[in-house]
Amino acid sequence: MKIVATTTAFPPHYFTQSEVLTALKTYWDKGLENAAVLERLHSRTGVEGRYFSRPLEEYYALDTWGKTNDVWIETAMNLGEQALGTLLRESGVPAEKIGSIFTVSVTGIACPSIEARLINRMKLPLHIKRVPIFGLGCVAGASGLARTADYVRAYPNQAAILLSVELCSLTWQRDNISMPNLISSGLFGDGCGAALVAGADLAADLGLEGPRVVASEATFYPDSQDVMGWEISEKGFGIVLSADVPTVVKQNVGKDVDRFLGSNGLTCGDIGCWIMHTGGPKVLEANAEALGLEREDFALSWDALRRAGNLSSASVLMVLNDVMREHRPKPGTNSVLMAMGPGFCSEMLLLKW
Repeated sequence: MKIVATTTAFPPHYFTQSEVLTALKTYWDKGLENAAVLERLHSRTGVEGRYFSRPLEEYYALDTWGKTNDVWIETAMNLGEQALGTLLRESGVPAEKIGSIFTVSVTGIACPSIEARLINRMKLPLHIKRVPIFGLGCVAGASGLARTADYVRAYPNQAAILLSVELCSLTWQRDNISMPNLISSGLFGDGCGAALVAGADLAADLGLEGPRVVASEATFYPDSQDVMGWEISEKGFGIVLSADVPTVVKQNVGKDVDRFLGSNGLTCGDIGCWIMHTGGPKVLEANAEALGLEREDFALSWDALRRAGNLSSASVLMVLNDVMREHRPKPGTNSVLMAMGPGFCSEMLLLKW
């Protein structure tokens, strides 16, 4: 199976980090006793600007989870329609060949889910299998891509779509001035990533090109559920973000990647392109240290972080899209796509260009 098309979509509202910082200084209900702390945290995120679902001044009125989630549904629908339309148009795959849509998000909920609403809006085929996935967080970009590839492995004459919509700004908590909430307010942004994976028979029939998904592996780390996630209450999503994330990365990623590559007859030295989730500066640095790599090996991830912040599950798809469109490796190059997220867990895919 091959990844034959990728795309991203973003809300129309883009603000620099300094503009966001100015707005946030007056955002929290209880006030911020030491604005210098917020400034220092934002300056260390590696983010220069981010996309937002609404103009910054409109966030004050989103004072209930219901209001916020309504904005999530509206924005997710608009971005999802744009992304699916681009995938179908650019890939040339007929809509009737789409056997399944996998939708991942951890920043809002909808029932019927987003892909169901898009089938109605876009008049997509009525026999598409819908697989909405909630709760995987940042790892869902990689996990969703692996599950999409699994589907077309079983149905090689079909294609499947992965749609990730993460609107992280809609999880801000006005009465929470904890360190994790302050950090997340400076790190996470809004955006959508999507990929179309074609089964081997369909790709051959239509002459579709793209990297082949050779293998994938998921790894769960027991008793680490407090490292990252959400505390969900009547107020919505409250961020759980431990300072232990880089430590968990350093303790596990190196041996996990070595085992995964070894099972496919490869080593890190055989990888010519790394597609890494943009977790943040400390996470990217921890990954590089664990793998014995340099900052330059994750240059596209650092650039995506700078341009749009951490997009949760959509981040690794943004990096993949940059590779697909502007930085395609030479044919025969091996590539690893990887992300980590709540659980705590990781997922990696081996790609062959």
